[in-house]
Amino acid sequence: MTNRPPVQPQSAGPRPTAGVRQWIGLAVLVLPALLVSMDMSVLLFAMPFVSADLRPTGTEMLWILDIYGFLLAGLLITMGSLGDRVGRRKLLIFGAIVFGGASVLAAYSPSPELLIAARALLGIGGATLAPSTLALIRAMFTDAGQRRTAVGIWTAGFAGGGALGPIIGGVLLEQFWWGSVFLLNVPVMVLLVVLAPMLLPEYRDPNATGFDLISAVLSLAAILPAIYGIKEIAEYGLSWAAVAALALGVVVGAFFLRRQRRGRAPLIDLDLFRARPFSAALLANTLTMFAMFGVMLYSAQFVQLVLGFRPLTAALASLPGFLAMPIGITAAMLIVRRVRPGFVVAGGLATAAVGMALLTTVTADTGLVQLIGLSAVMVGGIGAVTALANDMIIGTAPPERAGSASALSETGAEFGGALGMAVLGSVGTAVYRTQVLDDAPGAVPDAAVQAAGDTRGAAQEVAGTLPGELAGPLLDVADQAFAAGLRMTVLTGAVIMTIAAVLAAVMLRRVRQADLAAAAADRDGSDQPQPA
Repeated sequence: MTNRPPVQPQSAGPRPTAGVRQWIGLAVLVLPALLVSMDMSVLLFAMPFVSADLRPTGTEMLWILDIYGFLLAGLLITMGSLGDRVGRRKLLIFGAIVFGGASVLAAYSPSPELLIAARALLGIGGATLAPSTLALIRAMFTDAGQRRTAVGIWTAGFAGGGALGPIIGGVLLEQFWWGSVFLLNVPVMVLLVVLAPMLLPEYRDPNATGFDLISAVLSLAAILPAIYGIKEIAEYGLSWAAVAALALGVVVGAFFLRRQRRGRAPLIDLDLFRARPFSAALLANTLTMFAMFGVMLYSAQFVQLVLGFRPLTAALASLPGFLAMPIGITAAMLIVRRVRPGFVVAGGLATAAVGMALLTTVTADTGLVQLIGLSAVMVGGIGAVTALANDMIIGTAPPERAGSASALSETGAEFGGALGMAVLGSVGTAVYRTQVLDDAPGAVPDAAVQAAGDTRGAAQEVAGTLPGELAGPLLDVADQAFAAGLRMTVLTGAVIMTIAAVLAAVMLRRVRQADLAAAAADRDGSDQPQPA
């Protein structure tokens, strides 16, 4: 028989505080969040080995890399709403089984087609894990202060997965075959399946209506082409196919929202957006991911292409900078006890803006230590924003809609990150190309200059075909141009973060932490979802 925790009695007094069982349960919830994030990046180092072993075509390689993220983003809303209906722990365990089984299938895939299918299953499993973990935190930690701490720990784990993915992948590939990067998931998923029934409560909405399959299809049909279009623009620039995909996503998205407004069993509760703390926190989180992903993408390329570090070395060197994130999270959790949350969120956004502004001092001669130190200011501010924003999103939403609310938060983050890479990546690329074309040595043939202006990697290839007296100066120009592109990228990110800080301060200026806690307590007491 499944060991189900008893229902907590409701009272008008202080909210019950979490005990040892809940904090151990939190550790169990952080593990899948870390792995879902890690699987976004762990495959990057393995792709050359996959290519040599399975011989995929160029199109198949793109699908191997992209299908996971596409399905993860496309199914978050559906799975978050499904968890509210069938039970979040049940969905979490199901997702762990799918994720673990797909990991084994991916590790031993004998063909590109099977690996693509396995990655698709990983995306489906990841979409069930991500919103379930955050929604269960909402159910387990009813005390506002403890919930903020728990969400901060979850945020640090989720962000840490993205940082650890390249490092762990690189270390495994030094010792084992490419499939080992997937097998890492299996023991963690087994542990989750075993411990979840013992440590995690089951929560679902007792008043939930039927599941709207048409809405689920519409959400997928809206998000997938939109993400695809944004990604195509980020990698290859504007094209008719990318614009058409974006347009299709917008049109289908309009039909989806119309159905949510009129349907009897909506996947998302549009009334959530009427609560200013919810909508402001969601906007702040999305804009933060927009700026962060765009800046981090370009700075990671700078470290490898201009400073000349290997990917694994660059990933290892970036770890000290990521230590600023838990510092930022901890500082925000302490300050918000005395300062209104809107001002703390605005302060985190402003700190991230300052960090990005400091990065405008970077040149082609900047050392790695200086770059990491400057980036740490930005990362610390981002940690403060994302932790508080996630807490406000799930704390503002009614308990029975926590899965849907957390899915909206993560979907916004996915869209923000994809759009940031597209927009800010395009800004940096435009600056790079313009400067290369303007400053390239006059003796370099025009065709070579045009090719070198495409990317810094292309400039390296072109330089290899030129005499030494031309190759060196061309690479110097390319390095300076790439640094100029980075400066414009971080400057744009700083402006966006500054605007977001002002919006957060204005939209949340009257919101007090005590008001949020009281509202959450009222919802928990009056409409508590029942354990299954």
